[in-house]
Amino acid sequence: MLILAVESSCDDTSVAVYHSQRGILSNVVSSQVKVHQEWGGVFPELAAREHTRNFLFVVDRALKDANIDLKEIDAVATTFCPGLIISLVVGVSGAKTIAYILDKPLIPVHHIEAHIFANFIRKEQIDYPFIALVVSGGHTELVLVRDFEDYIYLGGTLDDAVGEVYDKVARALGLEFPGGPIIDRLSKEGKESVKLPRPLIHDKEENRFNFSFSGLKSATIREIQKGIYLKEDIAASFQNAAVEVLVKKSVDACQEFNVKSLVVAGGVSANSRLREVLTKECKKQGINLSIPPIYLCTDNAAMVAYTGYLRYMKTGRTVSYDFEALAKCRIDRFKEIFKTSTCLSSYQ
Repeated sequence: MLILAVESSCDDTSVAVYHSQRGILSNVVSSQVKVHQEWGGVFPELAAREHTRNFLFVVDRALKDANIDLKEIDAVATTFCPGLIISLVVGVSGAKTIAYILDKPLIPVHHIEAHIFANFIRKEQIDYPFIALVVSGGHTELVLVRDFEDYIYLGGTLDDAVGEVYDKVARALGLEFPGGPIIDRLSKEGKESVKLPRPLIHDKEENRFNFSFSGLKSATIREIQKGIYLKEDIAASFQNAAVEVLVKKSVDACQEFNVKSLVVAGGVSANSRLREVLTKECKKQGINLSIPPIYLCTDNAAMVAYTGYLRYMKTGRTVSYDFEALAKCRIDRFKEIFKTSTCLSSYQ
């Protein structure tokens, strides 16, 4: 079976082709980083225009890289939510058009779900249940995954996502966008000489699995404005604080639910300090840790294609062409909004 997938939830236009036996045949990502650098973050309207400009070229490149014809596609998967709605609509419209022209099934995929199951693309054995830590520019969440489509949302950020805070701290330091990789690199040259808070790290009640990074962001920016610390030391201090919170809450979730596997996903999972500390702590606690390769951490259509394939084969869920993109939808509520199609089940 051949799945063509589209991902356009933020600022990367991506199309991939997945073969049920041969794996990922192509995974083309058109980055908009340079377009948004002068804004210090993603400018939504500009992102949507770039998606529109790049979509057909990315589809063509993905088909050529996979060495297949569009007519060979058996189904189309696309990210329907969550994300920048103005960006999602472009990708969803393109995916609907392709599915309509080919008269093939249209498979809905949740963006967070796709990040989580990117860990499975390498055919790595991960036993259910497991805890998933999803960390990116727009998301910081902990999810108990009992099976495919069986998700329990444990908690998330109450304000800024951790990746967003990385970008804002980088901007305050006069660094380019995206700030995460730059702060990660700078931190290796600095030391933790600035005392910064670890928000909610010891909360044992309702917020034990929630996150709050706005206070850490504000505290870091105040220290930057004093002008007495090296950028490298600010970077190291900030990163250590953020990572400590992420690691502790993830390990606590594994212990509370007696789960022996932790899956990490999203763009911030590429962070070297997070990987280092998680690896040490999980080994110490007897937790099996899974983190995808760097190219599958950031937004990409390969993870959408694979997750779409799982959905089609395990549940047969497809949607009609009037199914709309959503800016917000928690992963544990995604299944509730499906409108199972009866006219697009031509693949046998």
